[in-house]
Amino acid sequence: MILLYIGLAVLVLAIAGYILAAKVNKENNSRLKKAEKQLLKKKQKTWLLLSHALVIIAIGLVGTSLLQSTAGKYSLDKLNFHAPIQVTTDKDYGRDHKDGTLMYEMKIPTSGTHSPHDLKFGFYKEKPPTEKIVHNMEHGDIIIHYHPDAPKALLDQIEYLTHFTTAGAGVLAVPNPDVPADQEVVVTAWTKTMPLAKFDEASVGTFIYEYINKGPEQIPANVRLGGGTM
Repeated sequence: MILLYIGLAVLVLAIAGYILAAKVNKENNSRLKKAEKQLLKKKQKTWLLLSHALVIIAIGLVGTSLLQSTAGKYSLDKLNFHAPIQVTTDKDYGRDHKDGTLMYEMKIPTSGTHSPHDLKFGFYKEKPPTEKIVHNMEHGDIIIHYHPDAPKALLDQIEYLTHFTTAGAGVLAVPNPDVPADQEVVVTAWTKTMPLAKFDEASVGTFIYEYINKGPEQIPANVRLGGGTM
């Protein structure tokens, strides 16, 4: 917040500088001598350059403040609810890469041969290829599977969780018709499954906190760049 206030103060100074430059320009008229005109023009140019620099500094300070605010809002520590969760450890079906449509042993797979390509982190309104979803889990991403006809209130809760990341891993939410009718969501990581009859932020948050970036292949954040890069 301090950077934000400083940035706004600098912006006010920049605006004052532009006002002074406009005032100096107004004073420069035909009645003045050539030397006086040149002096006023030089003064106006100085105020404009100073104001431009202040605007750039203000944008940098405000931008940095907003980035820090966002980072704090989605700090992974906020998901450390310590909620008791029931997680199934699934069989590891391997992690080979292969193009095309593939068959899986599980309806909602948590391992197995998959696409050479992965997906960007975030909330999906249409189900991406399962082959790519499995690749994301290989890199330690968490997948929240929800019913395609889930109510908006639930979708809003799920969407919030897709903003959390750590190192090179993140969270994806995807509609999936294979979510059992008696479950509201199914949350998965590499070889881990947690079905929930009723969505519970504390349970899902705890799952994310415990299993994110725990896949067999961890990629640095500066390489993955939010997923969709492999």
